[in-house]
Amino acid sequence: MLLTKRELPILVFNLIYVGIFTAVALGGSNHEFVLYAGVIVLLVALVVIKQQTLKFDPTILWGLSLWGLLHMAGGNLHVRGTVLYSLQLIPIIPSYEILRYDHAVHMFGFGVATLICHHLLRPYVKTDVERWRTLALLIVLMGSGVGALNEIIEFVAVVTVPETGVGGYENTMLDLVFNLLGGLMAVAWLTWHRRPA
Repeated sequence: MLLTKRELPILVFNLIYVGIFTAVALGGSNHEFVLYAGVIVLLVALVVIKQQTLKFDPTILWGLSLWGLLHMAGGNLHVRGTVLYSLQLIPIIPSYEILRYDHAVHMFGFGVATLICHHLLRPYVKTDVERWRTLALLIVLMGSGVGALNEIIEFVAVVTVPETGVGGYENTMLDLVFNLLGGLMAVAWLTWHRRPA
């Protein structure tokens, strides 16, 4: 069996939100997010196929699922005439529109990516590793590297399809900052869970 009883509801959750937002994207002629829906379906299929060897715990699987949901909602839902991704949640630095929904999704998503990096790295690290700070730094850098790869993909999208909603240089830099903050938060969470009971 590919999935356990604990993993099956996560798959159902993904299929439901992807189906709903694919319909919303098609109805609004939002071709970019129809494409993203296809990417999410491929990623879900890949995780289902590889789960027996990857053995992601439910925290990571739910994190990936919520990241996908937040992403699809961000590009398809509108609040007061503004696409959710552009919505400023808290005016921390108004001149840069920090904190926007986009920033929160980057922070959450690349926090999850950092947890995945930690999970994938664990088999190659001694279980009694004493230098957690060094390992934590490497894990944050790995998560930030995944975030940088995401920005390269966004750049390719802008070059090939200029009407994408991806912003310019400042947007890229802010995305990288929030990717890093997400990685630091993930490592803080890992550090908390490593503490003896």
